[in-house]
Amino acid sequence: MEADSGTVSPPLQAPEIDTSLLRELVAYLRENRPELREAWVARIAEAQLLRVMSEEEVFSEMSAVYDNYVDALETGSIEALRDHARALSERIIQRGVETHEVLGIVLLLRDVLARALFVHHQGDPDLLNRVLNAYEPAANRIAVTVGVSFVEERERVIREQQAAIRELSTPVLLVRERLLILPIIGVLDSQRARQLTEQLLRAIPTHRAKVVVIDITGVATIDLNVANHLVQTVEASRLMGASAILTGLSSGIAQALVDLGVGLGSMRTVGDLQGGLEEA
Repeated sequence: MEADSGTVSPPLQAPEIDTSLLRELVAYLRENRPELREAWVARIAEAQLLRVMSEEEVFSEMSAVYDNYVDALETGSIEALRDHARALSERIIQRGVETHEVLGIVLLLRDVLARALFVHHQGDPDLLNRVLNAYEPAANRIAVTVGVSFVEERERVIREQQAAIRELSTPVLLVRERLLILPIIGVLDSQRARQLTEQLLRAIPTHRAKVVVIDITGVATIDLNVANHLVQTVEASRLMGASAILTGLSSGIAQALVDLGVGLGSMRTVGDLQGGLEEA
């Protein structure tokens, strides 16, 4: 079922696993936790994963992951594991840990435990086969859960960073009472143009602005969609009670606007920012 449906996720263990076998598997992993955890951390170091973290940090974080991993095997629920994976991801993404590293450490844990189970049950091939048949599907699903949680958290962080960058790249400045300036520098695409309009329309009532100076001196090129959006921004400002003055219109952009058929008749334009401020 869908993750957001509110239903409980299906058990991790294979349907044919019996309770006694599950208890034996989990008990072995808990009883041998120190040795298995140290073997796992050693494999992580050999594979040169999590190098941006100190040995103490890796050992502490992996200890918690190990315990959550075993708990997931015991309970058959991935909810607690998913929450832990997201919290861990939030901490380590800021340190520069990459997706392949997270997948790598989880797959290494899966293999370390599988090898240990093989050694422990090698005297009883039938039992070993049943244990591995129960363990491998559960371990694989755990690996997928942790990987997906990390990727989702990473995408969230990236979205927030992009929004912050866009916010910084189009600042609306209060020059003096009721006068705003919007200096635009760099590439002005459709997404950024929408961001620009939203920020400006929020700032106008906040500062009770009467005049807005939009300076595009730092914009090298402009396309039809962005040009139309700019015109709409000027009109939206007017409807909110603030007249707009466009400054820094280069000859190249002016010619491009004419070629694109964008009408500038309704827009007040001034050659440079200083002139625009004087006009305001």
